[in-house]
Amino acid sequence: MDSKPIMINYTHRQAGHCESGATSNLFNFYGYKMSEPMAFGIGTGIYFSYLPFLKLMFAPMMSFRNLPNTVFHRSMKYLGVDGTVIKKFSNERESMEALDRNLEKGIPTGLQVGVFNLTFFPPEYRMHYNMHNLVVFGREGNLYHVSDTVMEHPQTITYDDLVRVRWAKGAFAPKGKMYWINSIPKELDIRNGVQQGIKKSVYEMTKVPFWLIGIKGMRVMARDIKKWPKKHGNQKAAFYLGQILRMAEDFGTGGAGFRYIFGSFLKESGETFNNKELLEAADLMGRTANKWREFTYLGARNCKNRSSQPVEDYVTLGDMMLEIAGMEEQVFKKIEKVTV
Repeated sequence: MDSKPIMINYTHRQAGHCESGATSNLFNFYGYKMSEPMAFGIGTGIYFSYLPFLKLMFAPMMSFRNLPNTVFHRSMKYLGVDGTVIKKFSNERESMEALDRNLEKGIPTGLQVGVFNLTFFPPEYRMHYNMHNLVVFGREGNLYHVSDTVMEHPQTITYDDLVRVRWAKGAFAPKGKMYWINSIPKELDIRNGVQQGIKKSVYEMTKVPFWLIGIKGMRVMARDIKKWPKKHGNQKAAFYLGQILRMAEDFGTGGAGFRYIFGSFLKESGETFNNKELLEAADLMGRTANKWREFTYLGARNCKNRSSQPVEDYVTLGDMMLEIAGMEEQVFKKIEKVTV
């Protein structure tokens, strides 16, 4: 490996969500001040899916976020920015040589990684989750300089450890995936980006013709939650509920966190374009996020056996999720016909 040190003048900023934070920071590197909520909203980070026929860590799979690289890819597309996303590489060496070439050209590069072997993560943060994002902006010998928006300061990671996280195994294996910005136009059409981001988010949350995606998926999961204790027994029901809580609070920001970020996107867009409907929708999305937090609080008490009526609590949790689904549906119906 070339020992010549490379250090790109890249500014690290913490963020609420790894990919929208990385995307925002990459925009800022190229001279365009893009907030994280704006990157998240234009990139359609808001999402929900419930896939009980698939298992993640032996429990039904669900997601509160869109697929990896969606935020970066769609924000590039909707803003007319020249960006590159390499879906996968054939081997580890090829992926690291491609990263080194980018660094030599002065290009900070986003990576999809697994978090279980991230050496700079505290032990309690490490889990088998392969949809994490970070940006590499330098190399000194065997060490790479990393901006991970979860961390307060930039970090370093060795060549071997970076290979390990870039080629983590399991669901959504990254396979060396990387992305970067090539160039940004002098003027970005933020108005079109916001409009396209809202339109796509409304479609994915309310109009996808599949009953397990978006608001429909929330309602299916709500009904299933009520059945879990009788269908699976209290122990397995608590295990399944714990999966919801992990996905809602720990994995990639989760349900409530994503709703707060999307609400901030609606608020910023409403203020930018003086749109009352977007400001009202932002307020409702904030209240929806608060309701998600109530849901996870009650769910956590149940999992820790602090509830005197565990079976009844599953009914309460199911009803809360139905209420949340109704609130989110109101948000997307409100913004569906908004023109900025």
